[in-house]
Amino acid sequence: MTPAPTALLRRVAAEFAGSAALTAMVVGSGIAATGLSDDVGVQLLINAIATAFGLFVLITVLGSISGAHFNPVVSLVDLAFGYRGARDIAPYIGAQILGCVTGSVLANIMFDLPPVTFSTTDRITPGHLIAEVVATAGLVAVIFILARSGRSAWAAGAVAAYIGSAYFFTSSTSFANPAITIGRMFSDTFAGIAPASAPLFIAAQLLGAALGWAGVRLLTPRHTPTSSAARFTAHSPPLTKILPTPTANHPEAPT
Repeated sequence: MTPAPTALLRRVAAEFAGSAALTAMVVGSGIAATGLSDDVGVQLLINAIATAFGLFVLITVLGSISGAHFNPVVSLVDLAFGYRGARDIAPYIGAQILGCVTGSVLANIMFDLPPVTFSTTDRITPGHLIAEVVATAGLVAVIFILARSGRSAWAAGAVAAYIGSAYFFTSSTSFANPAITIGRMFSDTFAGIAPASAPLFIAAQLLGAALGWAGVRLLTPRHTPTSSAARFTAHSPPLTKILPTPTANHPEAPT
């Protein structure tokens, strides 16, 4: 059996790497989009497509290692449903925040910008805050309804499609993630958010997560576990976001 501290370190490293990569994709594609077109609609489309495709890849690749959360609200709801041990939460959230800041800095550097340029984009409006509640509640519902109904193999595609769609059906372009909200403060580019706007965005996301959790409990009061065969079939994506990844309560297979 892999020693527990080593397994936790591996999961945390996957969360850091995935969060950094996701933020680099979001911020970097936003920078690229503004150089490719002056049309804001086209810019947003480029940003959404790059984010959705990248998210699908990251969940598929890293899901079997850490659960591919990349998002503190997903980790907190994972804990609330009992899929994850409490000892994972602080390291996960720390890695997610640090990873998102790192990804934003990396995106700036890749496009020959100063490593850190705090965003000046004020995003606070009543509509944007409501949109963040809706976007986050929807994300939680997609992830955990699939988990509790034994369909986690669909998570990578479903989450990526949801986020790509939410770029357009929400006025806030669906941050839905406190860690990436913090990370996007560090780039004064298309995807940035002013530091003064971040606290209310994060508060709205936490409220959305709580509403999403309540909705999932209402719609799927019983958990239907995913069978081992369904998890690891060669024709399905690997177990992703949500069902228990190795913890002290859920030991992993011998390596």
